[in-house]
Amino acid sequence: MYSATFIFDTHQFDDDFHRLDAQIAEAARQTAGYLGEEAWEDPKTGRVCNVYYWSDEAGLRALIAHPLHQEAKRRYSEWLSGYQVIISQVLRTYGDGAFGHPARMATPLPQE
Repeated sequence: MYSATFIFDTHQFDDDFHRLDAQIAEAARQTAGYLGEEAWEDPKTGRVCNVYYWSDEAGLRALIAHPLHQEAKRRYSEWLSGYQVIISQVLRTYGDGAFGHPARMATPLPQE
């Protein structure tokens, strides 16, 4: 399983940002191997973190190459004060199962 974590500080959002953000999220959901997503915001700093999950790297690469994603990369300074992207291969996932999570759809490795 792979995850892409997009962390950013906001600058100024406009209608174009909201439109493009929604379209990219939908494009992610349509890629092969898409498992789910979640988002977090730090109430102290306003920093936002979006995490997307895929069963394999192909879906992640498809989103990276998508024209809408490329447009957002070109225009990010209009809306963001800064960003960091973390691409990860998930080695293990486990929990008590009390709530649903996209990572539960992946096959976990045995706990050590």
